Amino acid sequence: MFSSVCAAIASKLVASGQSVSVAESSTGGLIAANLLSVAGASSYFRGGSVIYTRESRHAFLDLDVIKLKGLKPLTEPMVAEFAHAARLKLDATWGIAELGAAGPTGTPYGHAPGTSVIGISGPVNASITVETFSEKREENMVQFTEAALALFKTILIECLESKSKA
Repeated sequence: MFSSVCAAIASKLVASGQSVSVAESSTGGLIAANLLSVAGASSYFRGGSVIYTRESRHAFLDLDVIKLKGLKPLTEPMVAEFAHAARLKLDATWGIAELGAAGPTGTPYGHAPGTSVIGISGPVNASITVETFSEKREENMVQFTEAALALFKTILIECLESKSKA
């Protein structure tokens, strides 16, 4: 789907000896699938999980329940905790997490369909909120995936470039 972005990510991860793990919700595995679409992914991809339900979050991530209690659902601080947990769970350099409402309806917490938060945890942390203002589930899933991969590529390149200058 996003082969040039993923090829650039893979190249940077392999060259730097770094790794990534993923925990995704409304993208349903599309982030992981795209990262795995590059030949040689086993050298940098530690694993991923679809954490679509509360049960799967408990099974696949060791989330700090105390920290989560004080966070509002579907926010950048919350997704940052998920990205951190994804990174730690598989001892990866980087963790990517995505939480969202792909549609056609919103969340029980009042978020509109087409809302996603994406977090990156690693040597540099980042998060963004994506709002498509659309109820089209499949299109939202693709747009959330594209945003996650673009954010990770940007953060990864910035991190590696700042390291090389130091």
